[in-house]
Amino acid sequence: MAERRGKGRGAGSRPAAGVPRSRVPRPIVLTPKEVSRQLVRPVVIAVANRKGGVGKTTTSVNMAACLALMGHPTLLVDMDSQGHSTSGLGLEPSDINGTALDLLTGERPIEDAIVPTTVSGLDLVPATIDLSKAEVNLVSHPERELRLSAALDPVRGEYDFIFIDTPPSLGMLTVNSLVAADDVLIPLQCEYFALEGVKDLVGIVKVVSDNLNPDLRIEGILLTMYEPTPLSREIQNEVRSHFGDSVFGPVVPRDRRIAEAQSMGVPAVQYRMGSPGTQAYIKAAMELSRRHLSRDE
Repeated sequence: MAERRGKGRGAGSRPAAGVPRSRVPRPIVLTPKEVSRQLVRPVVIAVANRKGGVGKTTTSVNMAACLALMGHPTLLVDMDSQGHSTSGLGLEPSDINGTALDLLTGERPIEDAIVPTTVSGLDLVPATIDLSKAEVNLVSHPERELRLSAALDPVRGEYDFIFIDTPPSLGMLTVNSLVAADDVLIPLQCEYFALEGVKDLVGIVKVVSDNLNPDLRIEGILLTMYEPTPLSREIQNEVRSHFGDSVFGPVVPRDRRIAEAQSMGVPAVQYRMGSPGTQAYIKAAMELSRRHLSRDE
């Protein structure tokens, strides 16, 4: 595997922008025995769902942070013009030089857009509201669906995991993300309309796989924002019955500590290690790591 630059960039030595140094948690390193960084095949994962408010950005930030703290060099690419992954990792506009838009337009190489985060081993390609211009900017570009994939090529071997936080719509940003990805991770809120959105997304993944990215597959479905209600239990049972082993074992409950962490610009694992939501993301990250370990064994 190529020499990793990701481990050095995300040094975790500076506080998140806008967060008082005294409130930044001490670095946490997760070292479960079953994780062995050297055996993981590098993988690009698009975190996607056509429905907003299902925990997509929360999942992107926290899965990426947990895997980085387990020793996996990890990159998170913010492809949502709302920039919530960027702000959720403590970056302010003044911290940003290059952005995801620069990758799509070719104005900067990815090496110039990557910035470290407060999480050791986790790097970020940030996004700003300017990313909303991508649809117009890419109209005249040849092979515009392939722009992100080409931009990621120089660093694919430098990280164990590259996550792409996609917008909640099917536009050029989402198509670019799916074409660049190996796998799709679908966060699913345990409520009826979110389930309908997943069925639509599965169809979209098939279209992209048939026409643009034949290696694209669904990594799995992660149940989020779970509440112990009859409807949530019914949705969980239906999803597990329909998608089987593709559904992650851990279920992420509603947890105000996760929202508090986002407001502070740090992932939940650096804010409240023992909260139920944080523990669910740690277990889900461990399961994701094991899934990729098993493919190479």
